[in-house]
Amino acid sequence: MKYQTYIFDLDGTLLNTLTDLAASCNYALRAHDMPERSLDEVRMFVGNGVRKLMERAVPSGVAQQPAFDDVLNTFREHYLAHGLDHTAPYPGIPELLRELKQRGCQVAVVSNKFHAATQELCAHFFGSLIDVAVGESPQVRKKPAPDMVLKAIHELHADPLRSVYIGDSDVDISTAKACQLPCISVLWGFRDQDFLTQSGATHFARVPKDILNIEH
Repeated sequence: MKYQTYIFDLDGTLLNTLTDLAASCNYALRAHDMPERSLDEVRMFVGNGVRKLMERAVPSGVAQQPAFDDVLNTFREHYLAHGLDHTAPYPGIPELLRELKQRGCQVAVVSNKFHAATQELCAHFFGSLIDVAVGESPQVRKKPAPDMVLKAIHELHADPLRSVYIGDSDVDISTAKACQLPCISVLWGFRDQDFLTQSGATHFARVPKDILNIEH
């Protein structure tokens, strides 16, 4: 049976946001006299939202101090102003989304990025190709909790039995399990195949068009 609803992670799955995330991370660290992080370090820090990204990026112990909120706010302000400087869809993603829509499928995005940024990025890069975009907010628990995905399914009036979740990280694999959805792990994102396999991945897409050929 073919899937009818495709629920995508955003960073590392649809959009290559790593350069902009790293730039804002290091801007905040510099502004507060803390050592910067490499691109590969930031790659491994992302996946659980911006607070967790910065908790991992600051020196040991800083995340428990009151001053940490200042570092986080500096990151947020910089990222809201510069989050589109280098960010772009991965090759083949726009074509994949257009094909899904032409086939009459529903498409949603769920991201641990804050809600306003999630919606802005989806609107900017994909427009009407995305039916629902859900980001971090006080009302909805972040992934790997199932809340974001269940909210998207509810808003789409989708059939969970014909829905699939697509992401690039261990957080996404755990999210799909929490929702009792099948998971497709992409190999162009922030984690490699060995890491994903060790995290429980069973279905892989090497290029975006592979997603079209994976069924129940």
